[in-house]
Amino acid sequence: MTVQRIDVIRPAGLTPADLELWNELRATTAPEANPFMSPEFCRAVGRVRPGARVAVIRQGGEAAGFFPFERERWGRGRAIGLGVSDCQGAVLRPGVVVDPHDLLRASSLSVWEFNHLESGQDVFLPFVTGRFASPVIDLTDGYPGYESLLRAGSRTFLKATRAQERRLARHAGPLRFVFDERNEAVLERLMAWKSAQYRRTGRRDRFAQAWIKSLVRVLATDQAPSCSGLLSVLYAGGRPVAAHFGLRSRTVLSCWFPAYDRDFATFSPGRVLYLRMIEAAAAAGIGMLDLGRGDAPYKDSLKTRELIVHEGAVLRAGPGAALHWLSHEPPRAARGFVRERPHLKAAALRTLAAVGRMRDRRP
Repeated sequence: MTVQRIDVIRPAGLTPADLELWNELRATTAPEANPFMSPEFCRAVGRVRPGARVAVIRQGGEAAGFFPFERERWGRGRAIGLGVSDCQGAVLRPGVVVDPHDLLRASSLSVWEFNHLESGQDVFLPFVTGRFASPVIDLTDGYPGYESLLRAGSRTFLKATRAQERRLARHAGPLRFVFDERNEAVLERLMAWKSAQYRRTGRRDRFAQAWIKSLVRVLATDQAPSCSGLLSVLYAGGRPVAAHFGLRSRTVLSCWFPAYDRDFATFSPGRVLYLRMIEAAAAAGIGMLDLGRGDAPYKDSLKTRELIVHEGAVLRAGPGAALHWLSHEPPRAARGFVRERPHLKAAALRTLAAVGRMRDRRP
C-alpha cells in the first residue's frame, strides 16, 4: 500500500488513538519491544527537545505509521533522542510503502541521521554506512538457565563476582538490592558518578548537557507499560555503592547508565549489581536485557548473543545535507579506519585515558 498523506506534529500532539496504534504496531511487528521505540520515549524527548517531531503517515485518512525525529537548523534532522537512544527507526503498519525521501520532504529535512537503527528497518537500510554488534542477555529460560550458560561460558567471571560480593559485605556491611528504586537523591548521585566516569575516561560527559539530565528525570517518573524508567541500586551497609538507570518495557530492559562509587572499586560493585539486576529482571518477566552498542569486557562476559544496529544518514539535496557530509563523513571514515586496526584502537583508548587523568588533576 502506498502512502497518501504525511502530517508532521509535535510529540505532545499524538492522540490517545495514535499512542494505542503505535504500541500495537510495535507489539505485533517488532521482534523485541525496545522501550526506545515507544511513543512514551518520543513524548519524553519532546518535553526537553524543542525540535522533536513525529511524521504521521496516513492512508485513507487513518494513521498507518509514525516517524519520530528531531529537526535542527538548515533542515538537518536526527533520530529522536540521538546521543542517548539505543534503538531507532520508523514504526509502520505491515504493507505500508514509504519513500524515505518523501518522508524527509514532508518533514522539511535535508538529512536524517541515525546511529542505532534496528534491524528490519528495510526502508533505511540502503543508507547504512556502518554495522555494529549490540550485545544482549537472553532470559527466555529464566535466571537458572542464564546462570548455567554463564557458568559454561564465563565461569571465572561468575566465581570472581560472587567472591567480590562476599568481600564487599564483610567490608561495608550487609548488602541490599532494590530493583525498582524511587529515591530521587540516589538518581542524582548516579548521574554524578557517571559524569565523573566520563571525565575520568576522557569521554564526552553526557550529563553536562542539560537536556539529557532533564530527560532522565522525566523518564524516571514514567510508568507506562511500554516505557518505564527503572533505577536499580545496590546498597552496602545502608549506603548506595552501585546503581543503574535504564528503560524497560514488558519484556525488554535497555541498559543505559550504570555507575558505582569509586570508594568501593576494588570490590567490583558494578558487576555485583548487574548479576542482582539480571536475576530480578528474570523474576519480573523480562525476557531480554539489551546491553547496548559498544565494547566493554563486562558485556562480553555477560552476553548470550548479539543484535545488529546500524548507523548512517538519508540525504536530500540541500545545504543541510552538505553540512552534514562535511561534518560527519571524514570523522566517520577516520573512526572506521581506527576500529578496524586493533593497534590503533588500543592507542586511541590509551589517549582517552590520559586525557581523563589530566582532567582529574585540574583544580
